[in-house]
Amino acid sequence: MTLLFEPIELAGKTLKNRIVMPPMTRSRSTQPGDIANDLMATYYAQRASAGLIVSEGTQISELGKGYAWTPGIYSNEQVVGWSKVTSAVHSAGGVMFAQLWHVGRVTHSDNTGGVQPISASAIAAKDVKVFVDTNGAPGFVDTQLPREMSKQDITHVIGEFRQAAKNAVNAGFDGIELHAANGYLINQFLDSESNARTDEYGGSVQNRIRFLIEVVNAVSDEIGSSKVGVRLAPLTTLNGTVDENPEETYLAVSEALNKAGVGYMHIAEADWDDAPLMSVEFKHAIRKAYSGVLIYAGKYTKERADKALSEGWADMIGFGRPFVSNPDLPARLKQGKPLNSHNPDTLFGGAEQLYRLSNGIIASK
Repeated sequence: MTLLFEPIELAGKTLKNRIVMPPMTRSRSTQPGDIANDLMATYYAQRASAGLIVSEGTQISELGKGYAWTPGIYSNEQVVGWSKVTSAVHSAGGVMFAQLWHVGRVTHSDNTGGVQPISASAIAAKDVKVFVDTNGAPGFVDTQLPREMSKQDITHVIGEFRQAAKNAVNAGFDGIELHAANGYLINQFLDSESNARTDEYGGSVQNRIRFLIEVVNAVSDEIGSSKVGVRLAPLTTLNGTVDENPEETYLAVSEALNKAGVGYMHIAEADWDDAPLMSVEFKHAIRKAYSGVLIYAGKYTKERADKALSEGWADMIGFGRPFVSNPDLPARLKQGKPLNSHNPDTLFGGAEQLYRLSNGIIASK
């Protein structure tokens, strides 16, 4: 027995283990309307043995949508759809948070009802493509130049996050995770190379983290700070966001989130080949700055997870791709059983057979 299978407290609940199913886009919501459906309910319920499930990225508005067929949580129909999912997960004994998502500049007007994307600054995401479905002809297109958000825009989007958090709780989620990683809107404010603002939301580290903290405060006022998590990616360069001094920026973020009392921080480590490594010293510095639950994700094995937990800089570990092809992943890890292989061709969209095995156990295989 290792720490990975020990319980842990989060948001007033006792989680059965320290294994997290992190957010993974699958692009299978019902169209039109971007509505979570019965197939998704089965998919998540069959993974309810995780200590915590975080939903796939869920847009808080039409303008916050970056990719075709991803689910939303801003319409009544979407809330009803997600209620089916959370009910199924709870019936299976699981705990589930909704990841709230605004992509900012990482989109195209085909996904946003013809409206120009918005961002911290009018800087395009270079060499970044997004998935669209225009008149039944799905495919990838370049992102578009965004419009710099006015202060009125900022206030409006903060309100959308607040309403989305309320909607998530009404849909039965146990809490929410703010997507502040991987080059999306909140990340576009955080990182120095995507934020060229000269007002109180740009320039210094404290100014660049202001938008995140204002969103955190808004959703915390709505549902309680213990039910709020934040996903961060200090070293990622995904979707064109780069910070010139990530340790300075993300230690400041950690201190601010500690002060705000959020339930957890979820650190996405860069996990592609030749990706920059996040030093153990950096991880210990984050641990010193933030006293809540710390989740790490990024190509973790059981052995790496055990080491992270035993060294104290992580409290829970996310296993992404393995959960897609292994619905019973916690049992397999505990019993030392081999894992089904991951097939990336089945991740996004497609027919039900690419989402479900013939024996009724959902996976990509």
